[in-house]
Amino acid sequence: MITLIFLGDVVGEPGRLALYKALPELQAEFTPDAVIVNGENAAGGRGITPRIAEEFFANGISAITLGDHVWDQQELADKIDTMPRVLRPLNLQSNNPGSGSVLLDTPKGKIGVISLIGRTFMHQSAQNPFLVGMDEAKRMVAEGAVAILVDMHGEATSEKISMALHLDGSVTGVVGTHTHVQTADARILPMGTAAITDVGMCGSRDGVIGRNAADVLQAQITAMPCKLNIGGWPAGVSGVVITADESTGHALSILPFNRYYDR
Repeated sequence: MITLIFLGDVVGEPGRLALYKALPELQAEFTPDAVIVNGENAAGGRGITPRIAEEFFANGISAITLGDHVWDQQELADKIDTMPRVLRPLNLQSNNPGSGSVLLDTPKGKIGVISLIGRTFMHQSAQNPFLVGMDEAKRMVAEGAVAILVDMHGEATSEKISMALHLDGSVTGVVGTHTHVQTADARILPMGTAAITDVGMCGSRDGVIGRNAADVLQAQITAMPCKLNIGGWPAGVSGVVITADESTGHALSILPFNRYYDR
């Protein structure tokens, strides 16, 4: 059996520190073969830096997926070509630096990770994620992947659900990210793919999707510009544990989780 853990968008320092608190617990409880995290908002809520990415790896993360804030930190754009486990969305323009997928070598075999971004209310200039995602899944299977996990970073629930149905039977799991609120639809699709529309986030529990609640309320009530600071503690992590059959790569189970910590 193959066990994969995926954790949702990490938002700022509280999200990072909560992640570091949770990882030893998750490792001990589930003994995963790979742990993947969306690092899209890890650097002050906007993108990720190479230093933070290396910190993630030092704490046991296997691969990092990104999204619409991928290029918010110039340092990453300068170095991503040397960081094969930091994945910008695969379906961005082909001249963008970096890679959108990776095959991880594990004792159970090669585990594929694919990062995609949606176009509905999101990245309209991106290549078609449905075509790009299927082509990459087929390539990974041809290269011997025993399991494949896809992060579909998107605004529209319909687009994320559609991607899961499109890839059903071709990949082990399709997990949605970006909206930061865990959905209640975790399931195994008919052809054997685990799916959830959004896995949630790692960040402030009492904020608004990781931001300080008072700042967000001020902006919404006054309709005036306002700096949206990162929320504080308590903070937590949200994600899923997916198990899969080693011989088929089909999912056997998907278990959502949420854990919270005081500083």
